[in-house]
Amino acid sequence: MNDASPPCHLLHPGAPESPVLLHVPHGSRAIPAAVRSGIVLDDAALARELDHITDAYTDRIAESAAGRSAVRPWRFVNRWSRLVVDPERFPDEREEMLAVGMGAVYTRTTHGEVLRPADHDGLPLDGSGRALVEGYFRPYADAMTDAVTDRLAAAGRVVVVDVHSYPSERLPYELHGDGPRPPVCLGTDPFHTPAGLLAAAEEVFSGFGGTGVDSPFRGAYVPLKYYGRDPRVSALMIEIRRDLYMAEPGGAPGPGVVALAEALARLVDLLPGLLPDLLTDV
Repeated sequence: MNDASPPCHLLHPGAPESPVLLHVPHGSRAIPAAVRSGIVLDDAALARELDHITDAYTDRIAESAAGRSAVRPWRFVNRWSRLVVDPERFPDEREEMLAVGMGAVYTRTTHGEVLRPADHDGLPLDGSGRALVEGYFRPYADAMTDAVTDRLAAAGRVVVVDVHSYPSERLPYELHGDGPRPPVCLGTDPFHTPAGLLAAAEEVFSGFGGTGVDSPFRGAYVPLKYYGRDPRVSALMIEIRRDLYMAEPGGAPGPGVVALAEALARLVDLLPGLLPDLLTDV
């Protein structure tokens, strides 16, 4: 598959000693041609779906934050849209979003319409006969695992900060969208999110009108090799409500991009000093 020959990710190096890895999994709208051929939406409908599903400008926020940080963090950025594969889903029956056709490979849209035929669950085949999970999901997961392993070897500890955004109004696909929709939602994991990490994020993002925890989205991404096993890997998901920084859905960015990047940079700068406490705060 020629479209898949470029890496599924872009790894932007930070300072050799940095323990921080900014992860941007859902910021791209790009879809390889071979994958596009398996999506049943016409171009106009696909563009509308990308407006709703893409965490627009989160790559820009992470890039700007890295440039403002005293010690530049590493950045791991998905080069493809989550409509290719969603690297943050479980690739099996553990994934609760399978209930709405949005497991590792989406078969339904944000509004419940058909995106791909239902037989694309599991290991769907694209036009070249190569499985999307094998061609995109697993290489991405392997590369992210390697990035975390490298940071552990270099710094002895790694903090994965997942950079996301979400719409101000609930979309039909959301399983837990009936709760609060704070300006900044902080997603946590009971094993990988120490209290000190959460408190630092609550402090730096408090100026945007408040933060909430695990509503409307919960959890934090950790490669499966380390998930629930290695306390040296900390993780936090930052979900930014899109009306803080852009016109919804899919519109232009606003000045909030800069303010959010500055806050994220402050969090990055706090994390190395927190590491001794994080090692015992689990």
